[in-house]
Amino acid sequence: MEGENKKYITSEELKKHDKPGDLWISIQGKVYNVSDWAKDHPGGEVPLLNLAGQDVTDAFIAYHPGSAWKHLDPFFTGYHLRDFKVSEVSKDYRKLVSEFVKMGLFEKKEHVTLFTLASVSVMFAVVVYGVVGCTSVWAHFGSALLLGLLWMQSTYVGHDSGHYEVMSGPGYNKLAQILCGNCMTGISIAWWKWTHNAHHISCNSLDHDPDLQHIPVFAVSTRFFDSIRSSFYGRKLEFDWLSRFLISYQHLTFYPVLCFARVNLYLQTLLLLFSRRKVPDRAMNIMGILVFWTWFPLLISCLPNWGERFMFVLASFAACSIQHLQFCLNHFAADVYEGPPNGNDWFQKQASGTLDISCSSWMDWFFGGLQFQLEHHLFPRLPRAQLRKVSPLVIDLCKKHNLPYRSLTFIEANLRTLKTLRTAALQARTHSSPQNLLWEAFNTHGWFQHLDHWSLRVKIIKFLYFPPFYNTIINMLFSFY
Repeated sequence: MEGENKKYITSEELKKHDKPGDLWISIQGKVYNVSDWAKDHPGGEVPLLNLAGQDVTDAFIAYHPGSAWKHLDPFFTGYHLRDFKVSEVSKDYRKLVSEFVKMGLFEKKEHVTLFTLASVSVMFAVVVYGVVGCTSVWAHFGSALLLGLLWMQSTYVGHDSGHYEVMSGPGYNKLAQILCGNCMTGISIAWWKWTHNAHHISCNSLDHDPDLQHIPVFAVSTRFFDSIRSSFYGRKLEFDWLSRFLISYQHLTFYPVLCFARVNLYLQTLLLLFSRRKVPDRAMNIMGILVFWTWFPLLISCLPNWGERFMFVLASFAACSIQHLQFCLNHFAADVYEGPPNGNDWFQKQASGTLDISCSSWMDWFFGGLQFQLEHHLFPRLPRAQLRKVSPLVIDLCKKHNLPYRSLTFIEANLRTLKTLRTAALQARTHSSPQNLLWEAFNTHGWFQHLDHWSLRVKIIKFLYFPPFYNTIINMLFSFY
């Protein structure tokens, strides 16, 4: 009998092959050795390492079209999982994917990319005219805000093209990524793929998901106070005195910091592109970045004085911070966990780690489809035009299996995120030291001892122990939430 000739290993034996150079995975109960191929994986090595040594069927189905199955055969070890089981949630999830394939939803993009690219082109022309052709400071200010909106829309195209082909072929798709990502926004598509794929696979894992690792500025969980080690960056996320100080007031600094979030993204891009790490299409990515750092400074130089130049940069960053805020709202207030993801609870982890933003259909262009965050995480290859259509089916599946489905208004999501940040902030203030952390920072360097005037000391203490007026406002908001 054919079944009698099969070779089997257990899940415990499979778990032993979970490291670089010895990387096995299981798909539909068949065991594959991808040790040598992992570095050539189009999605990067990190997703495979995060799921190494376990069954990854649901993740494979989510990220790969049907044509990918034929490429698995060369990696088959000849072994099958003896204790292979499929949960009821996974069965229903796979049925849903199969139905979407039969309906052709993965191919129905509905010209969203064409319309978005057209709008980006028009906005770019208006921005250039507003800066070069107008002398009014208000025209320059409006152009800066429009540039921020342009960056948002361009990022959506880059995001979509990274998950599925928005153009007619792989070559044109890659061109769209470089143009919309590197050339237009200054953020490398290679950096985005590196972090974003890890984020999807390890959604809201404190030590595996880079989108939650913002020490020393933000911490969404008190577990960061133990200086956990980042599996993604390969280093410990030190929770030192500076981290305690900044995180103690993170609910107050949250929005101001987001206004400058792009600076960090630019730095991360440069650090990756000029690192020793293997970067796909490094030369093309660097060329794209050079295009951005040619036209953007040149555009700014056309403004009449340094005051307006500073205003222009700040306003464009602030306008685009809405998108950075959206990414935070989708995950900061959701459930978190520590450790690698489990391939057997794909649906559960995505449901617990995401939060949807409810809005009218006419606002879908503004959110780029990412307001349906759970739907996007479950079906990352699904074009954004289809996410609203499949949302009711996802809701029904969550209800059937008693899984969370969070959909809040934009205001509600902001309040919940601030509440999460504030809770961690208050706990950070007393972590390892009962004293106020800003006072500790002053005292550590001996500055406080040098203040001889008693009334000045009193004023500083009052400021340190009694947050500014807007902290009171936030507290009042939380009392009604």
